[in-house]
Amino acid sequence: MKRTGKKLQGIIPAIVTPIDEDGKLNLKLLEKQAGYLLDGGVQGLFACGGTGEGAYLKTEEKRLVFHTLKQMLPEDKFLCAALINSNTRAVADEIAALGDLEADYIVATAPYYHAASQTDILEHYMTIAKKSPVPLIVYNIPSTTHNYIEPETINKLIAVKNIAGVKDSSGNFMNYTRGLFENQNKEFAWIQGEDYLCGANFLAGADGVVSGLSNVRIEPYVEMYEAFLNNDARKIKECQVKINKLYKLIHLYGNGNASIKAATELYGRGSRWMQQSSMSLDDTQMAEIKKILDEYER
Repeated sequence: MKRTGKKLQGIIPAIVTPIDEDGKLNLKLLEKQAGYLLDGGVQGLFACGGTGEGAYLKTEEKRLVFHTLKQMLPEDKFLCAALINSNTRAVADEIAALGDLEADYIVATAPYYHAASQTDILEHYMTIAKKSPVPLIVYNIPSTTHNYIEPETINKLIAVKNIAGVKDSSGNFMNYTRGLFENQNKEFAWIQGEDYLCGANFLAGADGVVSGLSNVRIEPYVEMYEAFLNNDARKIKECQVKINKLYKLIHLYGNGNASIKAATELYGRGSRWMQQSSMSLDDTQMAEIKKILDEYER
């Protein structure tokens, strides 16, 4: 890995990790999906995160995903490599194992499974930041880690060398904007991870969005960012309405990622199969996904 000079900003899809029914990575479909997103005008890719089922992937599988995507990226695009692990040592081990890859950023959640104090979380990120050869993105997703990163902890992390920003998927927009407005370090990036809040995020003046749902249709996200750059609040709101319409996919079944992967299959650039095979949608469920997509396209 090497240091990046690329600003963490814009539309950053949390790309799916396509697999075949037998569980093997399908790198051709990964390239096809990445090509769709890059052609759509995104600023970077976020690989092996929640939508990318990173917690299920072996280190060597992550290596293949990161390498495949890095080879496709133009010079002006960046790769965020998520190393989703339950503890500090496991993240550090993967940094060491994948240190030859040229990701622009690495991403880590708070520790999970066991309850972690804010002191534990702070030490976790300080240790990872020291060990990482590239800037670190703090990933706040308490719905899966069950350890929320409090605003006071984020404020302390802002001052830590080699931490580039936070991706906040907590849905707590009050705390998020408190940090955004009160932060004096303009190099620290504020990235929203909740699709319902994309428009509000840009209207508040934040830096970017990481979205899993954008795998399905990237257009409203890219249009929203262009509207943000052009100070077009009305267009931002119009794009948010489109995203909300697409969000019906997430509500349809228990696992939103399964719906996203199913939609990419229907568009011919992905596969429905989930790492936990029982989560994959069947043909009847796929038909319901198609109805929502048809409604969106009208």
